[in-house]
Amino acid sequence: MKEIEKNEIKRLSDRLDAVRHQMASLSLVEQADKYAELEKEKASLETEIARLHEVRGEKLSKEAQKLMKMPFSRAITKKEQADMGKLKKSVRGLIVVHPMTALGREMGLKVMTGYAHATF
Repeated sequence: MKEIEKNEIKRLSDRLDAVRHQMASLSLVEQADKYAELEKEKASLETEIARLHEVRGEKLSKEAQKLMKMPFSRAITKKEQADMGKLKKSVRGLIVVHPMTALGREMGLKVMTGYAHATF
């Protein structure tokens, strides 16, 4: 399902780019009706893309939902990142998510984040 939504967003974005290029090449004086038609199509494409992004954001994977429900999360400091083994041994059940992994991108993380059941 995620792949279908991703492909649909890509297809609509490509169509939106094509419409924008067509609009840029039109003369407003001579082809005002064609320009207005493209303007309507552009608006509908933008709203549909925004809607699909919302749907995609709501449908986080099961793993992402499980992590979001954990009672405690915080960014991992550089010092803690240097000695991850020690950190993981000291915090029981710690799950670390890097922003460049698929899960991190899906969750929209900007920094390495740790999730746990207890404060750490």
